[in-house]
Amino acid sequence: MKNLLTLLSLLIIVSFSTPVNAQETNETSSDIPQNYKKRSPIYDYTEKQLNSVDTIPDFAARSNKLKITGTIYENDGVTPAKNVLLFIHQADEDGNFKLKRHNKKRYVKHRGWIRTDANGRYTFYTFVPGKYIYGNELAQILPIVKEPNKPEYKIESFIFDNDPLLTKSCRLKIEQTNPGRIIKLDKKEGLFVANRDIVLGKEAIAEY
Repeated sequence: MKNLLTLLSLLIIVSFSTPVNAQETNETSSDIPQNYKKRSPIYDYTEKQLNSVDTIPDFAARSNKLKITGTIYENDGVTPAKNVLLFIHQADEDGNFKLKRHNKKRYVKHRGWIRTDANGRYTFYTFVPGKYIYGNELAQILPIVKEPNKPEYKIESFIFDNDPLLTKSCRLKIEQTNPGRIIKLDKKEGLFVANRDIVLGKEAIAEY
């Protein structure tokens, strides 16, 4: 019964989240590349009404439910960045990147999009992914950012503080550069909760 009430509460939160207005949508819609098959998946939200909250497919059925919240800041690390797109995708709980197909384009099933609100805030309802089954890699959630009127870019992945593969040397290296990407899981009312703030331009991954 308690779990049922928790799920109902989450659905209510998602249902009442504030959608973006038409002006905000137009600020980035003109930037969307027309080549559907080759463009970044961050642009494949076009059939959704974006707001600052999104729920990853299969969230309700997963055992390790996870709520991630945070604030995206401008480059100064102080000013909240509104109207920023944040896209994530991840493996399922078994570490498998389950693929689907739409218009001859393959994509990862477990994905979601938000557009930050006026306070730069975002929330994802997802689940803790498993370790990638084909490699000795950390469990992680992979993000892409799109600022208004700028090209999209990848940022450093979300990784988990309790991951047994997060060795002392690896942790030390990350803590020297971007400790915020290591998220700590707290269990509250039937799901894990975590926070990660993001500073635009500070966490971009160089593309070669």
